[in-house]
Amino acid sequence: MSSIKPLTTRANRLLGANLVEKSLVEIDDLDAGNERLMELMSTSEEVFRINLLSILVNEQQSLKEERLIEYQVDEYGLGVVDIRNIESPEELVASIDDDECWATWTVPFDQVEDTCYLATAYYLSPVVREYWEDKLPGKVVWYIAPLDSIIEFLEGRESDKEKAAAAKK
Repeated sequence: MSSIKPLTTRANRLLGANLVEKSLVEIDDLDAGNERLMELMSTSEEVFRINLLSILVNEQQSLKEERLIEYQVDEYGLGVVDIRNIESPEELVASIDDDECWATWTVPFDQVEDTCYLATAYYLSPVVREYWEDKLPGKVVWYIAPLDSIIEFLEGRESDKEKAAAAKK
């Protein structure tokens, strides 16, 4: 868990820098977003669930998520996936560390031979891409996923784990 907070911090910092560099967010909006991010991170025990993108999109409304997704599709040729609608292989699901997924806003959702497919809201954060590409063996194929898709997927996993634990009692 100790490596999650620095990963979360770096993922958010580099995402913000790239959003400004690509003229998707104004520097003043990023500064306000970072200030709010630090405030939330200092008061929450689940630091890894806090993210700059949600602050910019939902709280400040200084970035439209649709615009960000469209930009990544146009500039990087990425596909878009809603992982709420995908049935992931059991062995892949079992290998997922939810804290890493929350920290990077990224979820592995399929694996075919030596290729792993990832859904992310944080593609513009190079630390996120580097983290997963170093972690996973073989080739990585990236897809963009809306924040809500990732949230619902990960919260669904947590709910399933809680139900399984309760059933064992």
